[in-house]
Amino acid sequence: GVSWNGKKDPELIQNVSEGLKKLYKTKLFPLEDTYHFHDFHSPALEDADFDNKPMVLLVGQYSTGKTTFIRHLMEQDFPGMRIGPEPTTDSFIAVMHGEQDGLIPGNALVVDPKKPFRKLNAFGNAFLNRFVCAQMPNAVLESISIIDTPGILSGEKQRISRGYDFAAVLEWFAERVDRIILLFDAHKLDISDEFSEVIRSLKNHEDKMRVVLNKADQIGTQQLMRVYGALMWSLGKIVGTPEVIRVYIGSFWAQPLLVADNRKLFEAEEQDLFKDIQGLPRNAALRKLNDLIKRARLAKVHAYIISSLKKEMPNMFGKENKKKELIANLGEIYTRIEKEHQISPGDFPKLAKMQEILANQDFSKFQAVKPKLLEAVEDMLANDIAKLMTLVRQEEAAMPSQSVQGGAFEGTMDGPFGHGYGEGAGEGIDELEWVVARDKPTYDEIFYTLSPVNGKVSGALAKKEMVKSKLPNTVLGKIWKLADVDKDGYLDDDEFALANHLIKVKLEGHELPTDLPEHLIPPSKRGL
Repeated sequence: GVSWNGKKDPELIQNVSEGLKKLYKTKLFPLEDTYHFHDFHSPALEDADFDNKPMVLLVGQYSTGKTTFIRHLMEQDFPGMRIGPEPTTDSFIAVMHGEQDGLIPGNALVVDPKKPFRKLNAFGNAFLNRFVCAQMPNAVLESISIIDTPGILSGEKQRISRGYDFAAVLEWFAERVDRIILLFDAHKLDISDEFSEVIRSLKNHEDKMRVVLNKADQIGTQQLMRVYGALMWSLGKIVGTPEVIRVYIGSFWAQPLLVADNRKLFEAEEQDLFKDIQGLPRNAALRKLNDLIKRARLAKVHAYIISSLKKEMPNMFGKENKKKELIANLGEIYTRIEKEHQISPGDFPKLAKMQEILANQDFSKFQAVKPKLLEAVEDMLANDIAKLMTLVRQEEAAMPSQSVQGGAFEGTMDGPFGHGYGEGAGEGIDELEWVVARDKPTYDEIFYTLSPVNGKVSGALAKKEMVKSKLPNTVLGKIWKLADVDKDGYLDDDEFALANHLIKVKLEGHELPTDLPEHLIPPSKRGL
C-alpha cells in the first residue's frame, strides 16, 4: 500500500482510481469550488469519471467512414447505426457494452450515476436530443467504449442549425477520453473551416490525438504520397506543434481493396493502430493521472486570477466601472501572475474566453487568496502524485494481459492471416519440404566455387561471398549466427544455402527472426 501524507494516520490506497478520487475530493475540489472553477472551465469530476472504461472519440468530416470504422473494429452492427454518403450520423453516439442491444436517449443518460455523462446536461436540450448510447454485448466493448460524433460538413450552414455549442461538447469529451482519432478521407481531402476549428479546440489534448487517413485504397501510390504530404502540411498549420501527430494510412473496413498496390503498407498500419488501441486499458490509469495534473495546474492559475480580481475591487462605489476596466486589462493581470508565481504562459486559460465569462460574473462574490487551499494542491502535485505514480506502475505490471480483445482485433493474431505469416522468414512454414531446397542448386554452385574443405567453407570465405549482397555487417553477422546451426564456425552446403536464403529474405524487405524457426532448420540438423 501507499501511505498518504504522513501527518495523519497513513491510509492505505487500494488502487489508482480510488486514490485519484480521494485526492480530487479532498485537495483539488475545494480549490475549484472556492474560485468558481466550474463556471469557467469544466464541471466538477464525478466518481464515474475515475471508474470509467477507456473511451475512444472519433472525429471527422461526414463520409470519412467514422461509423464504418467502429463497425470494422467491433465486426458487428450497433443499434442506431446509419451509414451513407449524406451526413447520416447527426448525433453523438456512445457505443458501450451492455447485456442487451438497446438505445438509451440522452435525457436518460445524463441522470445515470454509473455512466460518465451526467455533466453533459449543462449543454441543454438541443444537445441531449442529439445524444444517445448504443448498448450491446460485444467483446471489444468489454474493455473500451467508443464515441461516434456528428460528421462535420464543409459549409457554414450546419453551424447555425445545430442549436448547441458543438466545439464545446467535443472539448468536454476530449478532456475525458483516452484516445482521439481524427479521420480523413484520402479520396477527397478537403479540411473545412469547422473541422480546422474543431482540431484547434482540441489542441490541449494533442497527446491523445491520432490521425487515420482512411479510404487510402481508392487511389494509387503516387497520389497517396501527395495526399499524405498535403495532410501533414495542413495539420502542421492547424495544430502548430513541432512534434508530428502519428498518422495511420489504410482502408478501415472489411471490403476488398480497390487499388491493392499498398496492401503491405495498409496491413502494417492497421496492426500499429490496433496495438495503439489495445494498449489503452493498460495506460488508462496513467491517462487519468495526467488529466488530473493538467486540471490541477489550471485550477491553480484560475485561483490566482480570481483572487487578483477580488483584490482590485473597491469596497463601496464604482464597482461596475472597475469591473469593466479589470476585464479589459486582464492580459496585464496574466503577465503579473506569470512573473509573481513563475507560471508558464501556456498554463493560462484563453484570454478572450475568460473575458467573456467574467462579464457575467458578480465580482463581489469572488474570494481573496487562500494560501491553505493552494498549498493543498501544491502538496498534491509535489508529493501525492508521485506516490500514485508508483502505484500506477505496480498496477500496470500486475495486469499485462489487459488489452482489447474481440472483433477485428482477433483476425490478425495467429493463423495464416497473422501479420507477415508465410512471408519472408515465415515462407514455407506449412510445407513438408524444406523451403531452402527450392533454390539450393543455385546456392550449391556458388558453394563449390569456394573450394570447401571436408564439405565446409570457413567464415572468411563465406564472408567474401555474403558481403556481395551489400547488406550492412550488423545484418550479415545476424545471418551468420542463424545459419551456422551447429555453431562450429563453418558452413556446410545446407547452412550456406540457408545463409543465402536469409539474405534473400532481408533483401526482399522482411525482418530477420531472432531465433531460427523450426521450418528453416536444415533436415540434416534437425536432430541436434
